[in-house]
Formats: sequence, C-alpha cells, structure tokens
Amino acid sequence: MRIWAIANQKGGVGKTTSVVALGGLLAERGKRVLMVDLDPHGSLTSWFGYDPDTIAHSLFDLFQHQGKVPEGLPAQLITETSCPGLDLLPASTALATLERRMVGAEGMGLVVSRALTQLWDDYDYVLLDNTPSLGVLMVNALAAAQHLIIPVQTEYLAIKGLERMLHTLQMIMRSQKNQLPYTIVPTMFDRRTQASMQSLNLLRKTYQDNLWRFAVPVDTKFRDASQTGIIPSKLEAQTHGVRAYRHLLDDLLAKTGAQKERQHG
Repeated sequence: MRIWAIANQKGGVGKTTSVVALGGLLAERGKRVLMVDLDPHGSLTSWFGYDPDTIAHSLFDLFQHQGKVPEGLPAQLITETSCPGLDLLPASTALATLERRMVGAEGMGLVVSRALTQLWDDYDYVLLDNTPSLGVLMVNALAAAQHLIIPVQTEYLAIKGLERMLHTLQMIMRSQKNQLPYTIVPTMFDRRTQASMQSLNLLRKTYQDNLWRFAVPVDTKFRDASQTGIIPSKLEAQTHGVRAYRHLLDDLLAKTGAQKERQHG
C-alpha cells in the first residue's frame, strides 16, 4: 500500500480535484484505491453523492475509541463510488468538533495510521484529502503518509499559503523525527494571465527542488465532473486538465517508486 496525502493550509487550491483525478486514473489502471476524506466540509464526500451533514457512518467513527481502532471498523465505514476500484471513506461535518472533544486525549494523531494498517492488503493506494487547517486531522494525515502532494494555485496568496504549509511540515517532521518527501503541484494555471505566469515563475525560482515540472491548467470539466459525481477522466478523457493529471501521476509513480527502492536498498 502506498499512502499519499494531498494537503495545503489554504482552501480552494484543488486538493479534492487532485484526489479524485489521481484516484480515478489509478483505478483505471487496475489499482485498488481508497480515498479518505479528512475535511469536515466533506467536498470529496459530496463529490460522490453523499451528504456529510446526514451520513450515518464516517471517518468520525474512528475517533470515538480513545485513540484505538476496533478490529474491522475501518472496513465497515468504506463506501463505493461510481468508479470501479475506487472506494471512499467519507467525512461528516462532526469532524469539526474533534479538536474540542479530544483535548488531552493520547494517541489521537495516529488513528488514521492504525485504521490503514487494518486495510493494508485491501488497497494498492490510499489518497488522503485534507482540511486546510492545522489540527488533529492534518497531523493524522501527515503521520500516515509516505508522500505529500501540495497543490498550489498559481496566484500570490496561494503561494503565501504554501509557505505556511511547508513550515507546518517541517515542524511535524521534527516532532516525529521523520522526513516526509513532498511534491508541490501548481494548479489552476492560466497562461493568458500575467498573475498566473508570474506565480509559476516564482514557484520555479523558489521551490525548484520539490516542484512538479508542469502545471495543472484551469479546466471547467472538473466542475462538471463534480456535479455529476464521476471522475474527470470518465467525463472526458483528453481535456487539458486530465492530461496534466495523467502526466503528474506518471511522475509521482516514478518518484515514489524510486523512494521505495532507496528505503529498501
């Protein structure tokens, strides 16, 4: 099982779209994929037609056992999506109350890791969709992940959010004494605008060692896919956005495969 977290401390930068696009492409390649929605807003959950306000069982259930995960519980919470091979562990809006409920509780940062351990043989890939705020949910995601994907909208304020995300990452890695490899992915790129071009150039100048070599363009088909509850590549396989995510997936597979070889070398 490979576990990728998709996170940024700024909202609206393409996190959920990245999870669905990459997850769908992996499933189309015959991989068994689980998406986990760690955002109380539940955008990923809503994408596939579930209501985070009324859903009966969700990720929230995992956090009700003092940091332990009862055997068999994670599998019971998983739902199917419209894409064969692509499953979802949904969110509920109750996740927003976790910080208040969990004050002083031990082991709450490892709940997702413990849940995924039970599912290790069931999936080839797990993609973790994150809340844009630092708290117990993001800590869980970064503790579980083997690779971090940071979508960054190509505009100035989003780049400021990237700085906060990288600061958070360094802080958590120091506390865990563990290095988490990461890839910065420029998103919502529009080459017709000066702001987008300047932002991409700034990213390339500042973060070249960890920056994906291309960018995901603005693509209205992503919105259409979310409204119909399907993966973007199913709606239209050759849009500019889908082609970009296909290139990104190839690069991520090459990079994480090399990381895995180094770890076992």
